[in-house]
Amino acid sequence: MCTYITEMVETEGSGKGADGWFTLTETSVYFDHPVHAPAEHTLNIDFRNPGRGAGARVAVELTAETARELATAILRTLDQVPPGLV
Repeated sequence: MCTYITEMVETEGSGKGADGWFTLTETSVYFDHPVHAPAEHTLNIDFRNPGRGAGARVAVELTAETARELATAILRTLDQVPPGLV
């Protein structure tokens, strides 16, 4: 079943694709059938810059458990950054 649950985030950062590094402008996060991961459904994250064409994309497909662990690790890491650096 497709959930059509999608969140879009304006993004500032860089991603590395087949042609090297590029500026990221948006990220889509959605829960759906994966293209490659061996799971029925995954949390899919596409880091993109649509202005640079289809090749300016970095995609990941994560199990729900891995996605939750990653989110927790990101927050834990940011919480440890000294004041003034963020």
